[in-house]
Amino acid sequence: MDNKNVAPSNKLNSGSRSLGQLIMQLRRLERQPLHFGAAGPLTPSEIHTIEAIGSEGGVLMSELAARLGITKGAVTQLITRLEAKELVKRSPHPNDSRGVLISLTEQGMEAYAAHEEVHLRFYDQLRSQLTDQEIEIFEKCIEKLNHFLRN
Repeated sequence: MDNKNVAPSNKLNSGSRSLGQLIMQLRRLERQPLHFGAAGPLTPSEIHTIEAIGSEGGVLMSELAARLGITKGAVTQLITRLEAKELVKRSPHPNDSRGVLISLTEQGMEAYAAHEEVHLRFYDQLRSQLTDQEIEIFEKCIEKLNHFLRN
């Protein structure tokens, strides 16, 4: 029998619709600034830049661009916005006169911690509704979906 002529199952259609709905929800969320501590409203791009900088210290602009998967020009624009909000600061690299290190200010660290708390609450909600095995499957599916979308 030729599989090309077989109609997709309802389950596949349901999964496809659910994925489409998830993508639409994520797009909607991407446009909505949220509050993280006293930092004021931050777009998802801004808070994820703060997350990528991290709390451990300075990061080079080129390394930050690589972590975020965006251009150096886009990182420069994000850093300029975050500097204006007093969430990050630039400082010269101690060993490379051309290098600029980006680090979080105290207020930026607050936003970072508040964002981490959002993630913890999300996982607490997942744990209340899913078994450990379902969470493991969920995480594996997200990992595979991310890998698929990168390629």
